[in-house]
Amino acid sequence: MKYKILTLLLLFSVISSAQQTLNLIPKPNSVEIKKGHFVLNKETVILADENSFEAKYLKEQIKNQTGLDLKISSKFKSKNCIQFGIKIPDTTNFDREYYNLNIWKSKIHISAFSNKGIFYGIQTLLQMIPYSKLREIRLNEVSIFDQPKFQWRGMHLDVSRHFFPKDFIKKYIDYLAMYKMNTFHWHLTDDQGWRIEIKKYPKLTEVGAWRNGSMIGHYTDQTFDEIRYGGFYTQEEIKEIVAYAKERHITIVPEIEMPGHALAALASYPEFSCTGGPFEVGKTWGVLEDVFCPKDETFTFLENILTEVMTLFPSEYIHIGGDECPKVRWKSCPHCQKRIKDENLKDEHKLQSYFIQRIEKFVNSKGRKIIGWDEILEGGLAPNAAVMSWRGTEGGIAAAKQKHFVVMSPGSHCYFDHYQGEPKNEPIAFGGYTNVEKVYSFNPIPKELSPEESKYILGAQANLWTEYINTPEHVEYMVFPRIAALSEVVWGTSNPKEYKEFEKRLISHFEIYDKKGINYSKAIFEVTSKVHPAENGVAFELKSVNPNGIKYTIDGSEPNSNSFLYEKPILVTKNQTIKAAYFENGKAKSATIEQPFFITKSTGKKIELVHQPHENYGIGGSFTLVDGMKGNTSKFGRDWLGFWGKDMNATIDLGKTETISKISINTLSSEGSWIYYPKSIGIFVSKDGKNYYSIAIVSSKEIHENKGKIIVEFDKQNVQFIKVIAENNGIIVDGKPGAGSNSWLFVDEISVE
Repeated sequence: MKYKILTLLLLFSVISSAQQTLNLIPKPNSVEIKKGHFVLNKETVILADENSFEAKYLKEQIKNQTGLDLKISSKFKSKNCIQFGIKIPDTTNFDREYYNLNIWKSKIHISAFSNKGIFYGIQTLLQMIPYSKLREIRLNEVSIFDQPKFQWRGMHLDVSRHFFPKDFIKKYIDYLAMYKMNTFHWHLTDDQGWRIEIKKYPKLTEVGAWRNGSMIGHYTDQTFDEIRYGGFYTQEEIKEIVAYAKERHITIVPEIEMPGHALAALASYPEFSCTGGPFEVGKTWGVLEDVFCPKDETFTFLENILTEVMTLFPSEYIHIGGDECPKVRWKSCPHCQKRIKDENLKDEHKLQSYFIQRIEKFVNSKGRKIIGWDEILEGGLAPNAAVMSWRGTEGGIAAAKQKHFVVMSPGSHCYFDHYQGEPKNEPIAFGGYTNVEKVYSFNPIPKELSPEESKYILGAQANLWTEYINTPEHVEYMVFPRIAALSEVVWGTSNPKEYKEFEKRLISHFEIYDKKGINYSKAIFEVTSKVHPAENGVAFELKSVNPNGIKYTIDGSEPNSNSFLYEKPILVTKNQTIKAAYFENGKAKSATIEQPFFITKSTGKKIELVHQPHENYGIGGSFTLVDGMKGNTSKFGRDWLGFWGKDMNATIDLGKTETISKISINTLSSEGSWIYYPKSIGIFVSKDGKNYYSIAIVSSKEIHENKGKIIVEFDKQNVQFIKVIAENNGIIVDGKPGAGSNSWLFVDEISVE
């Protein structure tokens, strides 16, 4: 029987309100629940070829979940069966990821245009089957028509900073399959370790796969152990993993970093550097200066590596990194300067573009395409390259406008190495704050793109960098449950306005995680907060999965079942510390959040910025600078505003003439993260908002001496307007992490007394 796609798409618009009772993630396009039930029991038969992977997979999963050991048979049976059907489309424009799941009283039928669609239908069915050892399971009669919006639905895993065994990589792939993700971006090489066997260059794993120590604690601590650490995957193991992923309809996209993040390779083969070494596999995280030298011998080396990589991985795209490549060595290297001259290149940025384009030509010659981080835009984008936009969405927007394919992966929403709950209650993380709700709010298609340009957005993925993640259990904790939110985003059925409905479905999946033994974060139960302007202070708004379960204190004591019940935003007009937790049945279900407030004349007042903060670090907007909450270094993704390459120019309107004599401002430095103190801070005041005069200019030396915490005291002034200008450090100088890139400027609370 033939089916027309247009008819199917019309059916997708019929969405039953009963869908929420099924707790499916990602939410299907169309669900219709009927009155009857199908009874799944030991007599149920899976009608399929006995060699069908999908049939064997379903049999195994049902046995794991229920204990029922179903038979697979190709002999026709009209009742009490689970049947697969491949539809024949009457057009070449059809989606091989489409599926239709029907549960009738007599049988379950999954139909699709391919085995991939059948597999997705199986995942939906498995979510409807409880994890319970029962003789019989009653499943609602239901009709589901479904297909994804985006073709790239990805998860990334960095195995260079910390290595994870083959069996866990397979488990990670299973996690992706569970939520209908179809791309696994495997980050295999970096400064801290080379993780893939290359037959032609054995020292890459003999030397490059091992380092003589690792960083302990946060980057800012700069402490190390001396324990030899490493590991790698043999080519046989990689073949096994690729085959395992293929069965689950997941494409593995390997990443081989170049021209930067190459220290592990250069420690193995120093002749492909600018200086000749010697080198040691990187112990520290961050951006290191020794990179591949773009001489002919290096390109031969990389082409030989990529030839072996492409033999192992059949993916359309090969990821070549291309990010964070310092130009320090290139500027003083005779080979590089000769290459610039011979190729008539303008500078080292154009040399990087030359490097990427030369690699692209080779990869294209093998019938493949390259994809790289958005830095590959610098100096001119390679003709057929796709871009993975991580430094926000700007790179993706620029690439799409140039008609290049894009995968959106901005740090603001898709970096799962960021905190997902109150940092003091969480294991150490890179920084930032990306909770489930924020992931769910992501739209991979920027509003800046036209409908035609939007066609170049392939989809999105989340990235998990593992500098601070060294066990499989910790990987799981950072991935779950955020992967569920992302899966609905890339499936195309998320709706940020209905987040609470998604949250209910998500919490029901925690039982699945428990039964599967997944170590997941319960930060979703944590009390979250927002601050709003209020008269003479701020209003502190609290949220949780059930607002009626929040208990709080205002004197700094620990909340308990007898503490204040939260009913409305808490008015804060004086210095105090509020603590809150979520309670169920008289017992705390979440860790306590703690928020000190420091109320001054600027708190809650109107504030305007000349330059808006970067989307990755601007959650609260300009109000962050006057919300009464002082930032600390563990929370620089939430309590600070981050300006990338821009000054902070803020004007506060006190609302009326006030007498002031003291202004405080906090800034941050973390050079490994490209965050620098400002060059200077200027403070100006005005009575009318037009005519300003200077109160103080704080020099770079003073800022460093005071570790970014600036307090300026002066004779009493009667003013209404205060302007604070913090000058960005500018381009990062040679010899520093991120050399040649824009500096970050992080600023928090401007207090006026």
